[in-house]
Amino acid sequence: MALPFNIKAERPIKRIEVLKYLFITIFSLYALRLFFIQGILSELYRQQAATITRRVITIPAQRGEIYDRNYNQPIVLNVDSFSVSIIPAEIPKGTFQQVAERVASIMGISTDVINTKIPPSYYHLYQPIEIATNVSYEAIVALAEHADELPGVTWQSKPIRNYVDTGSLSHVIGYVGEITREELKLLYNKGYAQGDIIGKAGIEKQYDEILRGKNGKIIKTVDVRERNISQKEGELTDPPISGKNLVLTIDRNIQTLTEKALGPRMGAAVVLKPASGEILAMVSYPWYDPNIFNRNDKGQLYQNLLADPNRPLVNRAIQSSYPPASTFKIIMTAAILNEKVFPLDKKVLCEGEIYYGDRSWRCWVRKPGHGYLNLQQALAQSCDIYYWNVVRDYLGIERVVQYARDFGLGELTNIDLPGETPGFVPTPQWKERRFHEKWLGGDTMNMSIGQGFTLITPLQMANMVAMLINNGVIYEPHLLKEVRDPISGAIVKKVQPTILHKSEEISEETFKATREYMRTVITEGTARFPLNIKTVQIAGKTGTAEVGLADRWHSWLVAYGPYNATNPEDQVVVAVIVEASNPWEWWATYATGIIFQGIFANQTYEEAVQALGFQHITTVRERRE
Repeated sequence: MALPFNIKAERPIKRIEVLKYLFITIFSLYALRLFFIQGILSELYRQQAATITRRVITIPAQRGEIYDRNYNQPIVLNVDSFSVSIIPAEIPKGTFQQVAERVASIMGISTDVINTKIPPSYYHLYQPIEIATNVSYEAIVALAEHADELPGVTWQSKPIRNYVDTGSLSHVIGYVGEITREELKLLYNKGYAQGDIIGKAGIEKQYDEILRGKNGKIIKTVDVRERNISQKEGELTDPPISGKNLVLTIDRNIQTLTEKALGPRMGAAVVLKPASGEILAMVSYPWYDPNIFNRNDKGQLYQNLLADPNRPLVNRAIQSSYPPASTFKIIMTAAILNEKVFPLDKKVLCEGEIYYGDRSWRCWVRKPGHGYLNLQQALAQSCDIYYWNVVRDYLGIERVVQYARDFGLGELTNIDLPGETPGFVPTPQWKERRFHEKWLGGDTMNMSIGQGFTLITPLQMANMVAMLINNGVIYEPHLLKEVRDPISGAIVKKVQPTILHKSEEISEETFKATREYMRTVITEGTARFPLNIKTVQIAGKTGTAEVGLADRWHSWLVAYGPYNATNPEDQVVVAVIVEASNPWEWWATYATGIIFQGIFANQTYEEAVQALGFQHITTVRERRE
């Protein structure tokens, strides 16, 4: 007998009803559980999250040390210190200012320092923000004693830079500081992070990626009082890697000698090895103490340096340019010799004054002048009238510009320091664009003796003479000699001489004759008294640049020695500029003599002054070349 149709249809309907109620029941249970967790247990979980958390602690890497060329004692090293940080989100809401005031009181700093580094927009952050470095041990003990009252306040050991030589090396070494937001935007992809210490100037900045190393980190679980509640003491997931050590080309003894020879006079001095481009000394005065950037009031101290009218942050050896004055006659002498535009034995009469362009042009000796001079005598006596006539009427401005550039003027030297200025070589086209005036014969006359618009840095001056010594080759000046492993001391990298420029226009005969003429400047010319010393034979050129003052001038001296050396490795170039802002004393010439005496007699500054008899120097008041 067949079943009725409605009995067969009821079975799937009942099954569907059962499944529907089952789903409703399961969904209701999950909803109840979710409500229980979010509504009833949420406060419990919030308290647990607030009292127990995983903390990532950064272990700062040791920054590489810096040595002079002898690699015996560091001139920059690291010393142990403490830093203090605040984790803003761990401070209860509404109590940040009370905690900040308490921390500031204990540490002896202003609350403004903390508020500047942690504005209200940062209060939600769980990452530590450093508020002070170079914190004393006593301050750390005081913070620890009040740890219960200072939620979110942490501290850790953090090495800081110690600049052992705080004099003229400051412009070479530079200093370090915390990375800024603008710097982080540029360096983020290179692995830099907020709070990193980076080089801000000098070698510290130039080779920051070699010096900085890589920070390590420890992960641990702590309670609200920063107590470690992990099963393990801490997991060192990434050990720090120390930065590499740098060995510079600087010779500490020659640096000190040069620093004292320049003395407290605004200016600069460079000692260069022409055969390799190594810088043995680089001095710029005034200098500053880079250790001030370890202090908590470094912001104000930095502003003081910026406001100083003597500009102590400027490295005058590469960042200031000056009229080359009569040192430019070295280039003009080489040009006249090489172009053969004027007979070498032909003489020009100097009566101390000539007339050109409706004005009087006076040689530096004034009347009655030098008398008749040929090219060699004109360089030795630094006769302006000889160069005015020959360069204007026979050489021409196009060749003047050509030879100036061939000697490296107007171009960067590519020294491994940031912020170098290229100097300037004017041209007739530049003057017409700049002043809407044509280049005149008077402009050529000015340029022929290193006045007018031409500008040169002390380092470019040293390179100019290095090219003469090397028969047309200039090597890139550099300060880095070696990179060494911080543990084994093994050499990781050694810097080799690199050719910056090679002249294709000037003959070896021209270079040889120019060097011979420069020697006569010392033996019978303007520098024969202070530089004709027994210890070493020197060749060079003086220069006195006019700056619009009646009783003061820039004082230049560039020279090399030994003049008679058979091995180019034995020779050094010295370039000294003493600015007109100092009382006039023609000091660049005497400073150069002291430097050469100290280097080649292996004497200190005091011993060199005594040997040369310069302790009895009478102050020079009149202009000298």
